[in-house]
Amino acid sequence: MHRTMALMDADEPEDAAFTARVILSFIHDGRLTNIPARERRRQVLYRYLRDQIFTEDRGYPEKELNQRLALFHPDVATIRRGMVDAGLVTRADGEYRRGK
Repeated sequence: MHRTMALMDADEPEDAAFTARVILSFIHDGRLTNIPARERRRQVLYRYLRDQIFTEDRGYPEKELNQRLALFHPDVATIRRGMVDAGLVTRADGEYRRGK
């Protein structure tokens, strides 16, 4: 687990405030304006996108996941890989599921 992941799992008020600031800074009109360079900020946004996209408890084929991600940002591959690498999304048998 990346060291910043532990920071994000804490229920401390400053973490909630940080999360809110990141979302307000990078999400405009429902879209991700750019992918942040800083890992902690990326993780906040990956969690946000995971929560927005994986609304049903089922597997999502890659094509469907890409279509859903494209509603937020054109670089679907980078975001998809980032969510998988962070363990927020798992991939098996060509389908993606919500991770931890």
